Amino acid sequence: MQARIKWVQDATFIGESGSGHAVVMDGPPDHGGRNLGVRPMEMLLLGMGGCTAFDVMHILKKSRQPVTDCVAELEAERTDEDPKVFRAIHVHFIVTGKALDDKRVARAVSLSAEKYCSASIMLGKTATITHDYEIREA
Repeated sequence: MQARIKWVQDATFIGESGSGHAVVMDGPPDHGGRNLGVRPMEMLLLGMGGCTAFDVMHILKKSRQPVTDCVAELEAERTDEDPKVFRAIHVHFIVTGKALDDKRVARAVSLSAEKYCSASIMLGKTATITHDYEIREA
């Protein structure tokens, strides 16, 4: 896996993935940024959310659950001192579908958290990560 980060100006950077996609990252105005893009630590949290949501959907589809929507809402706390690593992250899944099996949703969330989501497992080295879910009928 490769990535390239190119400085634009002030605190603005363009991140380019090895797969050819680009994203703008910027700092807050009090750090020289112009608020043109996500902060790098937000990007890290988004990456974890995408990783675990991908796993949950993949597992539910393999178990033939009729999912129509899946949202992962993440809330994180960082330490006050440098380096300001994540101290706690909570992931709340909202899974929507027709007559979804509660046990299969719980299993998908658990498997992602404990076995498959490399981003969650890596961030879990410094942060306490918790998960919960709700099921909504489509």
